[in-house]
Amino acid sequence: MNAQDMEVIGILRFSYPALGGFQILHDTVQDRRDFLYAPARMEERFRTFEALTLPGLKAQTDPNFKLLIVIGDCLPDLYQDRLFALLEDFPQAIVVPWPAQKHRPAMREIMNQYRNPEATLPCIQFRHDDDDALAVNFVETLRQTVNDCAALIADKPLFGIDFSNGYSVRLTPNGLEAAHTVLPYYGVALAVTVAPGFRQSIMNFAHHKLMKHMPTVSLNNPPMFLRSHGAYNDSHVGTPPDHLDFKLLNEKQERRFKRRFAIDSDYVRSLF
Repeated sequence: MNAQDMEVIGILRFSYPALGGFQILHDTVQDRRDFLYAPARMEERFRTFEALTLPGLKAQTDPNFKLLIVIGDCLPDLYQDRLFALLEDFPQAIVVPWPAQKHRPAMREIMNQYRNPEATLPCIQFRHDDDDALAVNFVETLRQTVNDCAALIADKPLFGIDFSNGYSVRLTPNGLEAAHTVLPYYGVALAVTVAPGFRQSIMNFAHHKLMKHMPTVSLNNPPMFLRSHGAYNDSHVGTPPDHLDFKLLNEKQERRFKRRFAIDSDYVRSLF
């Protein structure tokens, strides 16, 4: 079993109006849409997606992966046009318009539609949010880890892989503010191997309860993720930003973040 021969598929919800799947609750689908598509929120979301999320994904040292970007089939045209423009130079991205449905069944159906039905090896799946970032070697390291754990994975329908070392960040007019965090099963830089023919996906499980449903490993690699905190995301629920020691990156740290996450701090300053 060689991970180099496995398909790697990521799934990212870009303001998808799911029924469930958010810590911020709404009574109706229309209330959810009104919240998600509010102009101020969408502006912040696009700036974060462009400055923080996309650079590391586009710069992956192993480009052999798919990223399913799930949008509501009701996403207004001006936002769809803006999204597609940002993805022009990102061939791994596949935009998937989808009606508002229950979160977990919808994500399972989407993931299974894009898996190779004839695969004889596990599918490596990862989840990602549209306001977070991954290290540029995430996919490469993920494959290496699958190979390292091959004997454990071989007879398991599901096996979880968690990278727990990263940063909480805020994007500001002065640049990126960061606080180092080591948080197992945080929901970013998290992956699952799914055996051939097994129809559950990584999104069928709450990230913080993954270890209750399958064997897992949690690795304290060099920092593998950036978890953003903004005015409109769920990140602050349970971990208020004022409990984190955010500090503005200095020039040396900005260079390090550019190497590790492909983040251009000057571009952050220009957008925010």
